[in-house]
Amino acid sequence: MNTKEKYKFKRFITNLDSIRGRHTELVSVYIPAGYDLNKIINHLAQEQGTASNIKDKATRDNVINSLEKMIRHLRLFNKTPEKGLAVFAGNTLSKEGKKDIQVFSIEPPEPVNTRLYRCDQTFVTDILKSMLETRDIYGLIVMDNREANVGLLKGTRIDNLAHMTSGVPGKIKAGGQSAVRFESLRENAVKEFSKRIAETAQLEFLPIKKELKGILIGGPGHSKNEFLDKDYLNNELKQKVIAIEDLGYTGEFGLQELVDKAKIALAKSEILREEQIMNKFFELLARDTDKVTYGENEVRKAIDYGAVDTLLISESVNDKIAEELETKAEEKGAKVEIISVESRSGVQLKDLGGIAAILRYALQ
Repeated sequence: MNTKEKYKFKRFITNLDSIRGRHTELVSVYIPAGYDLNKIINHLAQEQGTASNIKDKATRDNVINSLEKMIRHLRLFNKTPEKGLAVFAGNTLSKEGKKDIQVFSIEPPEPVNTRLYRCDQTFVTDILKSMLETRDIYGLIVMDNREANVGLLKGTRIDNLAHMTSGVPGKIKAGGQSAVRFESLRENAVKEFSKRIAETAQLEFLPIKKELKGILIGGPGHSKNEFLDKDYLNNELKQKVIAIEDLGYTGEFGLQELVDKAKIALAKSEILREEQIMNKFFELLARDTDKVTYGENEVRKAIDYGAVDTLLISESVNDKIAEELETKAEEKGAKVEIISVESRSGVQLKDLGGIAAILRYALQ
């Protein structure tokens, strides 16, 4: 999924989660990839018969009507879609005595492996939510002889998993100690710290090694190179190292600097793509303000004039407004980019009101 597809998928789930049944009357059905659709339809017809035994009249009617609408909807499909299907039906009005039975369906971005039928007060969306978890995961190690951080880059979010400090003494000889002994103590302390870093990395990375697209290592000085050269790191993880970067920082600043510097290795990752789009916007904002605009009203005006080349919408923007602007922009031939709130540039866009645009031409 690209960012835009992910946003629409997330919006679909959010809408389902906002619906609440008065009783166990909301129907959720997951149909696995390759499963016979007729068997599902027959099963739902049987459930209609079972639902006639529900004592509460309003609940009984809502379940039977929801199942009927779902069966009619499924009959529109010639066969189960390639990745399976998730279907939901129920009364979308929570006020007692009011009724609006609707059916929602989606072919998920990943194959459905679970067959499920459930009536509850909420729709079952956990299976869909698990598909939202980003698959672009990179391990991060930032270190020198004083401190180290182990983290993960997940899509556009940097997670700091562990911070460690060493007991490695400085290079200045302590008073009263021979230079040889002092250097020996220092080397042993460096080795112990390197082992601790490796153990922490293995603890965090080995359980997810299949999901890891690569490992980035960085830091000031030569300690990072020695760490890798002297085989402290587990061989399975060592094979996943895709970049070693010289940094000016350690700590959490170092994690961010490592991601910034490893752009070639991350050329296909989501965070770089977002940064490139937003960097273009901010560069134009700084030197050519006529070629950009931001704020809902100003962007709406630019869309109406057909002046928008790229519409930038933060994930933080109200779904209804975002969908309206997106539709209008695409009708005018503009590109639409959904920007997460997990990257630095994404936060900056949110602070600007969450809506901005790169223009084809300046508005007078």
